Amino acid sequence: MALQAASLVPAAFSIPKEGRSGVSLRDSSLLGISFPDHLKIDFSSSTLRSKRGFKQRVGAVRAQTIATTTPAVNRAAPEGKKTLRKGSVIVTGASSGLGLATAKALAETGKWHVIMACRDFLKAERAAKSAGIAKENYNIMHLDLASLDSVRQFVDNFRRSGRPLDVLVCNAAVYYPTAKEPTFTAEGFEQSVGTNHLGHFLLSRLLLDDLNKSDYPSRRLIIVGSITGNTNTLAGNVPPKANLGDLRGLAGGLNGLNSSSMIDGADFDGAKAYKDSKVCNMLTMQEFHRRYHEETGITFASLYPGCIATTGLFREHIPLFRTLFPPFQKYITKGYVSEDEAGERLAQVVSDPSLTKSGVYWSWNRASASFENQLSQEASDTQKARKVWEISEKLVGLA
Repeated sequence: MALQAASLVPAAFSIPKEGRSGVSLRDSSLLGISFPDHLKIDFSSSTLRSKRGFKQRVGAVRAQTIATTTPAVNRAAPEGKKTLRKGSVIVTGASSGLGLATAKALAETGKWHVIMACRDFLKAERAAKSAGIAKENYNIMHLDLASLDSVRQFVDNFRRSGRPLDVLVCNAAVYYPTAKEPTFTAEGFEQSVGTNHLGHFLLSRLLLDDLNKSDYPSRRLIIVGSITGNTNTLAGNVPPKANLGDLRGLAGGLNGLNSSSMIDGADFDGAKAYKDSKVCNMLTMQEFHRRYHEETGITFASLYPGCIATTGLFREHIPLFRTLFPPFQKYITKGYVSEDEAGERLAQVVSDPSLTKSGVYWSWNRASASFENQLSQEASDTQKARKVWEISEKLVGLA
């Protein structure tokens, strides 16, 4: 996420490891397509019957045109009266930062209903109100990605709501760059990987069936990546570099007891744990694509929306860093992106018809034009992606 430039700030500002587009329909769910009454009159004249047939054909064409220019069609509606609806998207971590900006950007189109999946319900409600998101365009559901039980409960609650799922955005993340010792999730996994990767892995696997059942024109599963997990970039080469090694720590459960709390089996490093988790995110997206895209037609994608230097993701960093980092990005590297702009970019990956290619890692240039970026060798390693997938299945109880 916003860690591109964090890696580029001079070492003096960091603590050493041993220290600390289309038609806008506001709410089309109640709209239907019907023919005017005069088309149903039974005329006796053959001439009038011909006119009636012409009008019926024109009416059918018009009805078909209306149906194809709207976001989605509810196939459960009675034949001849198809119901139009908004798209339905889940965004994790939507109470602040990139997630909130994305929720706002999507809700403002009037074409999306956003399920804000957040750990703190009241914080999310205040954030949505402060952002000016119309109440009819969102609802909040509790989700704590650091608890696999919470993930399963969220999925159950979502299904009970009766809403369809058209797009899932895995955005939430934690980052502890100055931590001397690891902290752990409810199941005992190191917090960064347990939350950012394993929590989202279980959520995505459980909701895949829901995405597959959707009748929406373009169903998508999006996992937010990071430039800092890509060692083919300048930011990705600033120590500590992401490196999953032979996955011995992940295979051991990341519990810090009978195995290391780090994926590669090394000593704990908070900044590296975050970067490793983002490599897992990007590998997972590609493995989803290989396993399910051809069968389901679902688009699987990842992205780096740019350096959001003011994001709350840096709240655990030292005060001096938080003060100097934004101007460093704005005036030195020129890589600064506001939360609103980053949210608009992620919203593009959710809904833009031109970004439907699956298996892609999206980025944006300085002209804010999207392009397919290249992942590092490790972040695109097919064998490692398969191993991460298989180990993760066991850790979250799916195998």
